[in-house]
Amino acid sequence: MSRIRSSCFAVVLIASFAVAATGQAPSVSSTSSNFSIHDGDHVVFYGDSITEQRLYTEYVEEYLLTRFPHWKVTFRNAGVGGDKVSGGWAGPIDLRLDRDVLAERPEVVTIMLGMNDGYYRPTEPGIVSTYADGLRHIVDSMQKALPQARITLIQPSPFDDVTRETQFAGGYNEALLKFSDVVANLAREKNLTIADFNTPVAAFLKTLNQNSPDLAPQLLPDRVHPADGGHWIMAEALLKSWSAPSLISSVTIAAVSKSGAEAENARVTDLRRVRGKLSWTQLDEALPLPFSPAEVDPVVALTIKLSDMVAALDQEMLLIRGLPTGNYDLLIDDRKIASLSSEEMSAGINLATVETPMLEQSRLVAADTEKKNALEAARFKIIGMGLASPEATKTAAALAHALPGAEARQRVDAQPRPHRFEIVPHL
Repeated sequence: MSRIRSSCFAVVLIASFAVAATGQAPSVSSTSSNFSIHDGDHVVFYGDSITEQRLYTEYVEEYLLTRFPHWKVTFRNAGVGGDKVSGGWAGPIDLRLDRDVLAERPEVVTIMLGMNDGYYRPTEPGIVSTYADGLRHIVDSMQKALPQARITLIQPSPFDDVTRETQFAGGYNEALLKFSDVVANLAREKNLTIADFNTPVAAFLKTLNQNSPDLAPQLLPDRVHPADGGHWIMAEALLKSWSAPSLISSVTIAAVSKSGAEAENARVTDLRRVRGKLSWTQLDEALPLPFSPAEVDPVVALTIKLSDMVAALDQEMLLIRGLPTGNYDLLIDDRKIASLSSEEMSAGINLATVETPMLEQSRLVAADTEKKNALEAARFKIIGMGLASPEATKTAAALAHALPGAEARQRVDAQPRPHRFEIVPHL
C-alpha cells in the first residue's frame, strides 16, 4: 500500500487574531461537537470488494486515531468481493448481516453496494428495482435489530468511463448513477447520513486526466477498484459526510512581544526569545494524516496537490508574527524543517504538509493500523469461507485474541508527544 505526501509545503493565508497575554497557551480539544463519530463507537464497514480492499476504511481509521488519539473507537471491515444487495459467495444477505454486522453490535454502520448489482451492462428497470428493494431490506433489517445504530449509506464509487472507451452508450457509470439516486432517495426517506463516493472520484478522474493523461488511468487501474489516490478521495467524502474537523492544531506566537502564544488544540510552554532566536516546547493534541513521501506514488501526490484534501482535513498551522524582515529556519527537535521568509512565517505554514517528527509518528500509527487490519482480514476470511475444521477454528480464535493487543498498540503510538521548536535566522 502506498501513502504519499507532497514534499513541498503550502503557505496558507489565514485571518489574523489577537495574541494572548499569557506565557502559556491552554490546550483546547479539536472541534468535535458536530462530528458524527463519538468516543467509544464501534464502526462496521459493509460492502463489496471495494470495501474489502481495506483502503478507504483504513484511511478513515487512521484519521480517527491521529485526530482523536485519546478516543477508543474500534473498526471492523465486512467487505466481500462480488457482493450484491442479495449477498454473495460468503453467504446470502441475511446470513451476512447476522454474522458480519449485527453480531458486532456496532454504533455506526456504513453500506456501499452497487458495483456488481448492475452486472456491467446497460441499465434495465428490473435491475434498478431489485437493487432498491435489496438495499431497503438491508436497512430495514439493521434498523430492526439495531435501532440505535447510526447508518451511513454510500453512493457507489464510479466505473472509469473517462480514461477508456465506454463499453456501451452512456457507459457503465451511468448505471451506477441510477443506483446513486436510489441511495439518495432511501437516505432521505429514512433520515440517514449519505456519503457520495461517485461524484468526487469521477470529477477528480477528469481533473487528473486533464493534468496528467498518462497517470489518470492508474486512479482506477481495472476501471472498478480505485488505487490509493481514489480511496483517499473516498475517505475524505465519508469524513466530510460525518462533519470531520480539519484542525490538527493552530499556534500563533509574537516574535518580539512579551506576550505568550495563542494555541488551539495544542499547548505551548517554555517560550524564549534570546538573541534573535525564538524557541518553545509544543504539544499538539493530534497528528497529521499519514501520507508517505511524494516520490512513492505520483498518483497520490497529484491527488494531494489537485484536491482539497489538505484544506478539508489536514490543517496544522504555525504563525510567527513580528519577525524582523529576513529569512529564517524552522527547526523541530534540532532538525531543520523548512526555510521561510518573515512574511511567510507571518502568513502561516501548514506543518501537516512538511516532513516533521509529528508526521513520522503518524506514519508509525499507519503501519500499526495495517498490521491490525491484516489480522482482522485473515480472521474474517476464515469465517466468511465457513471453515469449520479444528485447525481453522483455532486459527480464527488466535487472530481474534490478537486484535485487542494490536488496537492497543495503535493507540499507544498515537499519543501526543512534545517537541522543541526553534526559529533562527537563516545563514
